[in-house]
Amino acid sequence: MTDDDICPCDTGRSFDQCCGPLLASERLADTAVELMRSRYTAYVYGNREHLWRTWHPTTRPAEVTLGPDTTWISLHINRIEAGTESDSHGFVDFTATYAGGRLHERSRFERRAGRWFYLDGQDA
Repeated sequence: MTDDDICPCDTGRSFDQCCGPLLASERLADTAVELMRSRYTAYVYGNREHLWRTWHPTTRPAEVTLGPDTTWISLHINRIEAGTESDSHGFVDFTATYAGGRLHERSRFERRAGRWFYLDGQDA
């Protein structure tokens, strides 16, 4: 991957200007949707550490497992509820397409001590 590669999270920005700094722990997500996009990108690249680190401590598994044969193709954000820099909770409804199917989920996010975490999600 080069600095000019387009980030897979569908913002149209380069990876280096989008999710790259979040996956590298150089900065934190400002909003719930930004964290959601970085988590999708982490799934695309198999970055278990970022997924574990951004999962809420009360709901995260002991170990994050990834489907070794899953090829993620695209992400579409359907709806965002709250989750701004001034909120403590937020919801992101998204559709992620992978080879052979798609995942439609409504994810819950919580901000603790100024840091966003993925709490859980429900199939939509």
